[in-house]
Amino acid sequence: MQVDAVLVLLCVCLAGVDGRTTQSRGHRLETYQQTRSRRETKSDEDEGHKSGGPIFKRSPDMTKSPMTKSEQLLRIDDHDFTMRPAFGGPPIPVGVDVQVESLDTISEVDMDFTMTLYLRHYWKDERLSFPSTNNQSMTFDSRLVKKIWVPDMFFVHSKRSFIHDTTTDNVMLRVYPDGNVLYSLRVTVTAMCNMDLSRFPLDTQTCSLEIESYAYTDDDLMLYWKKGNESLNTDDRISLSQFLIQKFHTTTKLAFYSSTGWYNRLYIHFTLRRHIFFFLLQTYFPATLMVMLSWVSFWIDRRAVPARVPLGITTVLTMSTIITGVNASMPRVSYIKAVDIYLWVSFVFVFLSVIEYAAVNYLSTVQERKERKLRERLPCTCGIGNPDEMMIDPQITGYGSMDVNTTGNYGMPENGGRQERMLAQVALNDPQLASQVKPSRGYVNIWIDTHAIDKYSRVVFPGAYILFNIIYWSIYS
Repeated sequence: MQVDAVLVLLCVCLAGVDGRTTQSRGHRLETYQQTRSRRETKSDEDEGHKSGGPIFKRSPDMTKSPMTKSEQLLRIDDHDFTMRPAFGGPPIPVGVDVQVESLDTISEVDMDFTMTLYLRHYWKDERLSFPSTNNQSMTFDSRLVKKIWVPDMFFVHSKRSFIHDTTTDNVMLRVYPDGNVLYSLRVTVTAMCNMDLSRFPLDTQTCSLEIESYAYTDDDLMLYWKKGNESLNTDDRISLSQFLIQKFHTTTKLAFYSSTGWYNRLYIHFTLRRHIFFFLLQTYFPATLMVMLSWVSFWIDRRAVPARVPLGITTVLTMSTIITGVNASMPRVSYIKAVDIYLWVSFVFVFLSVIEYAAVNYLSTVQERKERKLRERLPCTCGIGNPDEMMIDPQITGYGSMDVNTTGNYGMPENGGRQERMLAQVALNDPQLASQVKPSRGYVNIWIDTHAIDKYSRVVFPGAYILFNIIYWSIYS
């Protein structure tokens, strides 16, 4: 018994010694592995510094979270916003309204206009819905716009356009708890306007600004005016120097592209009527005054060549300058404008006044030549006792005293011209003298007063120009 007890006690002692030995070995082994791991880590870090590449990532800065609270509330990372809302379903309706801030310029030369406006879009995206106890919306700037889906609107036939960025991007995004979205931006756009200038400057122009989705057809996106014509608002202070804005209105149509399909297109139409007063002062009144100035030559003696010729040339050159100045500020269209008709008719009247004097001068020269020949054919009047008494005798001359006084000096020199003409008439009335002169057609025509052309021109030219103005303004006004 004693022997057995001793053996059991020895076994227990040996078991306790083995346990402590194993624990000591495990502790030494763990310490060795940790030391080796630290050595390898230090070795790798040294190699990383030697090779120039980092090995360990920096610990994230807990003060700068990659997602803001609003983005976490909207669950931006939980959805794919590269796809439109309700992709694969019916087209998403996008309402639009516009507030015109200013209508800056209308250019006839470039045939375009520049407009600044607030463009607002309305749609519903359930992916942006969020819980709210007070049903208040959240408003964001352009930074969130780049992370969600927005309609891809563009201006058809636009030449230049930009979003204002002073002092920051003029973009606003408002999200409601039920997912309704308001997207607004301030844009300045220069768009094409096809103008019909056939009635310029008495014309009325209608220009259009067209809005359309670039990528989404009517199967994916249904574009419409949110409140019809009430969707377009204008500032009452909008005014233009050359035009009167008559009205704004909106329409909606479908546009077809052969390669992509049908698209919804929104139109903003505005009608402009040109102010005429500026052109009356700068074009019509000067042209009319030049025409009236050309009529002054009809009252100037035909022998005053230095007075009549420069007057006619000056009016012609002035009309040419007015026509050139008007056309310099206009596009080179292939049709005739209303102002062209007025200016060219006025130019023709001025030109005809110059031609009229040339005709008067030529006919006067021909008449004087014929009278000179007649004086050479007439017999000597030396036998006439008192030629002056014969000239005033109505029975001999066929002229009364008033006729003699009113014949004037037309076509004759100052000294003795009228006397020689009346002597020629006396010779015709005297059978004895008339038989000595050979009758001829040219001899009969010498009694036509060439100044009658000037007399008729004083009436015909103003009357014709007044009639032209009546017809012109009745058609174009």
